[in-house]
Amino acid sequence: MSNPIFFTIPLIAIPILYWAYTYPKNKYKQTNLVLYVHDNHTGDDKSAMTIAGKDGPTTSIMHFGTLLAHDAPVTLGPDPRSKEVGRAQGMYINSQLDGKALYMIFSIMFNDEDYKNSTLEIQGADPFVLKEREFSVVSGTGYFRFVRGYGIMTTEFLDIQNKRGIIKLNITVRHF
Repeated sequence: MSNPIFFTIPLIAIPILYWAYTYPKNKYKQTNLVLYVHDNHTGDDKSAMTIAGKDGPTTSIMHFGTLLAHDAPVTLGPDPRSKEVGRAQGMYINSQLDGKALYMIFSIMFNDEDYKNSTLEIQGADPFVLKEREFSVVSGTGYFRFVRGYGIMTTEFLDIQNKRGIIKLNITVRHF
């Protein structure tokens, strides 16, 4: 009589080996993006406005507790005439007592061919007095489903008197 263990081991090992060799080794894709957000608080191309603050809608975003909503163009280059690939829609709140940092939460809503109808959800602190700031990419939809990642933000242009700025986002994400 033969030992039943000699028959059991191959019955278990063969499916495990088959699964190990056929299962995809690297299901994640990595995408790197460089985008520019054009925040304009004045002018015909106004894309942001204060919605709450200590002095009402006239409060500067530089004051603690001020809440700002924005729907700003997102482009491939720092020039406002460069190709628009989406919109940054969301809010900033000045969350530091001395007024030198924002908390941001917004969606990048893509409308170009490559990522049309996809989104990236951005969240985190923006201590705008620093040259470079890191933020989280916490979610996404469409092409960026199940995304996770981070980005480095730098201020490319800032005109405080006219309340206009161009922010560069260098984003790295992993997704399916």
